[in-house]
Amino acid sequence: MKKILLASLVLAALPLAAQAQDAFAPNTVAPAPSSDASKNGGWTGSGEFGFASSRGNSRSENANAKLGLSQENEVWKNNFFLNGLRSKGDVEVQDANGNTVDKFSTTANRYDTGASVGYKFDPRSYVVTAARYEHDDFGANLWQGIVSVGYGYIALKNERAELSFEIGPGFKRYQPAKTTEDETQPDGTVVAVTRTPSAESEVVGRGLVNGKYRLTDNTALEDTFLVEAGSKNQYYQNDIGLSVSMTKKMALKLGYQIRYNSDTQPGTVSTDKLMTTNLVYNF
Repeated sequence: MKKILLASLVLAALPLAAQAQDAFAPNTVAPAPSSDASKNGGWTGSGEFGFASSRGNSRSENANAKLGLSQENEVWKNNFFLNGLRSKGDVEVQDANGNTVDKFSTTANRYDTGASVGYKFDPRSYVVTAARYEHDDFGANLWQGIVSVGYGYIALKNERAELSFEIGPGFKRYQPAKTTEDETQPDGTVVAVTRTPSAESEVVGRGLVNGKYRLTDNTALEDTFLVEAGSKNQYYQNDIGLSVSMTKKMALKLGYQIRYNSDTQPGTVSTDKLMTTNLVYNF
């Protein structure tokens, strides 16, 4: 699993490497922010939304939304995000009489939010404090939260490509998902018993690699790889997206996300995958 995630990051970063020589040439200066960003202190943002619904032989509803804000100027490199995912579909359940019936029920319910504040020492180096919280009713962990402090470095930044790294220690606390097991009672009957494991805490290492590459004037590729690794649990997340601008403000984006948790409970799997097609509004 680790090799798959790392491989996807490397593939996304290949076109960025082609620009590295120009980026590190003497007296190279990062391009000035756009006039719109300059008026707002370097702040930019985007919102995404996608929805799909089907009726007939099967029923399903899927919705996802994302909000991102970022600021970069001579002093600060800040970021905020809020994501949500909810799905419903036909699932087979047993009624009170033990019969198997179809029920239109929630199959995914997840949201996560986070922020980072970076203070620049120079145009490339900065110290960063980051926090992230996630809640997932159907994931390996019901919730997880992390705070960290670290060092960031902007390895590449020009009009066509960007590449930055962040690394540092953090503290993570998470609640493993509930488990349901059959248990034999003294009278011989078997009943399903739900147990909630104790919440876990540990010191982790946090790493973040963020890369962007503009393929054409209206097409851009972006990849973000996140690592939160400790002795008890290792969490990896890779988000890659291809966006095509329709106007200055509107775009269509195809995204693919892989999430991996090393420590799972019975009935849950380590890897979650999500593909989205969203309408994006930039502001």
